Amino acid sequence: MSTTTETYSATYTIGGDFTVNRLGYGAMRITGDGIWGPPADHDESIRVLKRAVELGVNFIDTADSYGPNVSEELIAEALHPYKSGLIIATKGGLLRTGPNQWPVDASPKHLEDALNGSLKRLKVDQIDLYQLHRIDPNVPFEKTLEFLQKAQQDGRIKHIGLSEVSVADIKKAQEFVKVVSVQNMYSVENRKWEAEMTYTREQNIAFIPWYPLGGGNADALKALDQLAAKHGVKPQQIALSWLLHHSPNILLIPGTSKVKHLEENMKTADIHLSAEDMQALSNI
Repeated sequence: MSTTTETYSATYTIGGDFTVNRLGYGAMRITGDGIWGPPADHDESIRVLKRAVELGVNFIDTADSYGPNVSEELIAEALHPYKSGLIIATKGGLLRTGPNQWPVDASPKHLEDALNGSLKRLKVDQIDLYQLHRIDPNVPFEKTLEFLQKAQQDGRIKHIGLSEVSVADIKKAQEFVKVVSVQNMYSVENRKWEAEMTYTREQNIAFIPWYPLGGGNADALKALDQLAAKHGVKPQQIALSWLLHHSPNILLIPGTSKVKHLEENMKTADIHLSAEDMQALSNI
């Protein structure tokens, strides 16, 4: 049996003009419990953000709802003025009424306030990538898309992305705007959105998995443990590496509030899975 090592590109170009390292950072976890309020260790959160950039991260994902507001404020505190080539993506479309509570509001009025708030907190005149956090079932999708279209025309948004959407949703959005990213739940053990991942690859749209480590079902844990032992790394690193190998348009944004964990995540780039490794995980 062949043991050929699978190769993958280390970078991806978003929207035709933002080339980023595919191993980025998700800034949700630098907030308090329930993604609510300030972090338990403010200084460690600042160190995480600075260390991420030192390690080559040039794509950071956040949202106005993380905290709320806290994640964006910490990013600006730690990194502004931003290093050339550092892309910061944020999201709007959710309200926060308490810890772990995420009501949807993608009305133009709410998005107007959310976008302006993100611009102010991040200390920028234009958001590099603004992502609709959720489609609002109580607001016509066309109204939300018209808002995003106008905000882009106004220059407040450079690129537009979507989150937790179907292929049909993406196609509808493409009637109004150029969609450059899709952020859906996806992992080695949860491939509900496989059709969407394939569609984005065909359309040259970045696919950004959230919850990339999954919940750990028995089959997945066994396969990940076996490959982690083989490569001398942690199972979580294998799960991330599978995603990098799986499709060239996948951008990873693993999140953490600890520098040590961040450094472990970044070492994922050094793992090279074989075709057999990939097959063992793809068969889960």
